[in-house]
Amino acid sequence: MQKTLCCFLLSIAPFVAMGQDITVSATVVDKETNEPLGYASVGLKSVAIGTISNAEGEFDFHMPAEYRNEVLVISMLGYKNFEAPVWSLVGETQVIKMEKSPIILEEFVVSDTLNGQDILDIALSRIEQNYPMKPFLLDGFYRDVKKVGGTYISLLEAAVKIYDENYAEPRNKYKLRETVRLVEVRQSLGYESRFTTYFDQDNLLEDLLLHNNIRYRHFTDGEEVFSKLVREKNSFYNDREIYAISYNGDYYMKLLIDKEDFSIIHFEFEQGFEDDFLGKRKDLISKFAGIKKTIEFRKFQGKMYPSFLSISSKINWYDLETNELKFQTELFQQLLINNVDAHPKERIRLTEKMRNYGLQFQDRPYNKKFWDNYNVIKETPLDQQILRDLEQHVPLDEQFEEY
Repeated sequence: MQKTLCCFLLSIAPFVAMGQDITVSATVVDKETNEPLGYASVGLKSVAIGTISNAEGEFDFHMPAEYRNEVLVISMLGYKNFEAPVWSLVGETQVIKMEKSPIILEEFVVSDTLNGQDILDIALSRIEQNYPMKPFLLDGFYRDVKKVGGTYISLLEAAVKIYDENYAEPRNKYKLRETVRLVEVRQSLGYESRFTTYFDQDNLLEDLLLHNNIRYRHFTDGEEVFSKLVREKNSFYNDREIYAISYNGDYYMKLLIDKEDFSIIHFEFEQGFEDDFLGKRKDLISKFAGIKKTIEFRKFQGKMYPSFLSISSKINWYDLETNELKFQTELFQQLLINNVDAHPKERIRLTEKMRNYGLQFQDRPYNKKFWDNYNVIKETPLDQQILRDLEQHVPLDEQFEEY
């Protein structure tokens, strides 16, 4: 079981060279309270590789031995950066205590007169200034998990490369601009379950990429919402002061924006639905129940690149005749960008592109050697529940081998 946990659970960590020699293992906590700090950004100061801590503040960060003299940086909203040479952290598991930023405005007192709408207007106008306008290549890890009636039924993971020309505003905001190549794909036997037919069979990774509101300029509500944006207390991230603005109406939206250059660092969105009708399937009707989304960016060589995208969505299924709720389906998707090539020498060729149908139909033979050497994020209680559900009959390693 432990071996399975080490090779599987939440495999969303750095996609670097296969021969990692050194590892930094640590738990990130608040210096005053010792409370774990989940989803802190972990990376190297001058190299574009990184990972995140799990919900319990834990991480394992594997890297080539040549990076032992680099500086490891941990960033967390509202905290001062932690920095230390990699070599000083290698060995026993560390407890890294983060200090709160010394200047967090306790009262809404500001010296400037910008309101929430002003801040977002400026941030959107500067996307092409703050984000890459030359081709770039990303290494990332994609993962989706499907849940039916409270039980996890399937898992799919993929190591990918993502090529994009730039962050210019697209003419068609609903057509994928990025080109993606699948490096490795693996999936559980749950994809053979009859319940997987109740999920969208299209390319879910493509759908996740299209949810990047900044890349695709998905801010369609305009003045009606912008005028109601609330400016919250300023905070700090990566040792820089940031604006925090939010909207809480038909949906909840929050953005964290760098106060100096107005780059968007963090975007979150959440909306519950009053059973919006989606369609019919056999003797059931489906209604959208809600969605939650998070998008984060990290600066490299003066430009902001995506670092993490996460979406969870829920659909309720009702009996066509009685309108009785039969079950709920949930889809969890994550994409961690863990390496940035700001000056790629070549693009992804047409013959290498992933297809626009489901990744479960684009898998290839399971490459155990690849996955055995792939970095993983520490397991959490949630991950253990996923594992228990998926391994009711067959160990996950065997499922990967058999599928």
